Amino acid sequence: MKRNASPPPDGDQLLAMLAALANPHRLRVVAALASGGRNYVSQLARELGVSRPLLHLHLQKLQEAGLVVSRLELSHDGKALNYFEVVAFDVALTPAAIAEATKSLTVKSDK
Repeated sequence: MKRNASPPPDGDQLLAMLAALANPHRLRVVAALASGGRNYVSQLARELGVSRPLLHLHLQKLQEAGLVVSRLELSHDGKALNYFEVVAFDVALTPAAIAEATKSLTVKSDK
């Protein structure tokens, strides 16, 4: 079955996605979630060798960019586990796509 292609991101969405992915830790988070599936913060932190507070910061940035989602669930022993998973995305990064996205930018330049 062929999935419908999602619309290309607008300028602000593209900027948020690129900013979120412009960090090696966040790239590793996306890779770990993409290859291993959804995971909870403590386990993901152990797998990546980073502290939970640092991982939370990276996951927050990825979530704000719409690249991951989270869901709080209770384990069988009553612990609250915050699971994260990657959102399927496919962004064509071409000069034409960038030119189109810049038409809708609301973020001002830092000049």
